[in-house]
Amino acid sequence: MAMALDLYDIPASRLDSFVAQWLQPRREWKEEVLEAVWTVEQFLREENFQGEHGLDQVQVLKVVKVGSFGNGTVIRGATDVELVVFLSCFHSFQEEAKYHQAILRLMWEKMWRCQDLLALGLEDLRMTQEVPSALVFTIQTRGITEPITVSIMPAYRALGPSVPSSQPPPAVYVNLIKAYRYPGNFSPSFSELQRNFVKHRPTKLKSLLRLVKHWYQQRARDIQVTVEQWGYPDLILWVNPYAPIKKVKEKIQRSRAYSGLQRLSFQEPGGERQLLRSHCSLAYYGVFSNTRICMLETIPPEIQVFVKNPDGGSHPYVIHPNSFVLGLKQQIEDKLGLLRKQQQLEFQGQVLEDWLDLGRYGIQDSDTLILSEKKEGEASLPDS
Repeated sequence: MAMALDLYDIPASRLDSFVAQWLQPRREWKEEVLEAVWTVEQFLREENFQGEHGLDQVQVLKVVKVGSFGNGTVIRGATDVELVVFLSCFHSFQEEAKYHQAILRLMWEKMWRCQDLLALGLEDLRMTQEVPSALVFTIQTRGITEPITVSIMPAYRALGPSVPSSQPPPAVYVNLIKAYRYPGNFSPSFSELQRNFVKHRPTKLKSLLRLVKHWYQQRARDIQVTVEQWGYPDLILWVNPYAPIKKVKEKIQRSRAYSGLQRLSFQEPGGERQLLRSHCSLAYYGVFSNTRICMLETIPPEIQVFVKNPDGGSHPYVIHPNSFVLGLKQQIEDKLGLLRKQQQLEFQGQVLEDWLDLGRYGIQDSDTLILSEKKEGEASLPDS
């Protein structure tokens, strides 16, 4: 099959024909995908979303296709469509951050009642944990076997009704900085700039982008990830190291149902244990080969802390921030077998007292504590 050909085996003189014959989607296929997605867009434009706390009569100002389908670089067989929805209830970045999750919940409730979407086989409707979070679901068409995955991201219309072809006014970026949110939270607000930058470029550039995507798909190799969770057998997954960590979490969720937050962490030999963030990839952390990661489930206001052992290894633990230090020592005893009266925990050079809570020491989520074994004869509180 020609699609299996190694890109390096194709001479430069044949690259254009290769793109046209094997990478550029057929018009009928693309039209069928877009027709199904148009039903989703129509639902968004015609629906009024009503909620509480300032979300009365929310209307969709504009729906924009972004990503490969939006900028004209989709390759054959790709069925992921991204939609950015600009809403009337967002008048600033701060309001978007405040109401983002509530809007996703309103959309989630309305979609299950939309007969047109149910007729398209609406399935797997969920809210992602990525940055920014989105509503993701699948729909089906009669002519395409592979389900179409649609992502909806609500956004503040920061650039105004008409998107300028040049750089936006500096005030837009000043307001963005003042919003004080995690990087990437407001990227959908600027998605039209990215789309238009590519959409209006020559066909040659779009062909080059398709070739890069094809090369990436050929060269990307899954690695084995072993997920360790205390009290459960190890879970073996095969993961693309360049895919977002959220994809790993989704695979774990399908294997084991969780109601809390998934917290994944890993430790390089000789390094510190690190939290794996959903929007990053394993490659971002320098992981390109088989690895082991730890999985914890936290339910707010619980936090996870890392405890570094005398041998240099580290383990994550779940604990309430107002719990006594002694409670954490009990978990360490259960896991490592080191009696709590023989443990000494330090944080930022300070020895922790058993009957003080973690919050007293300013310990926050994913902080690292140092564990050592008390020397014989050292004073300790009586064991209870």
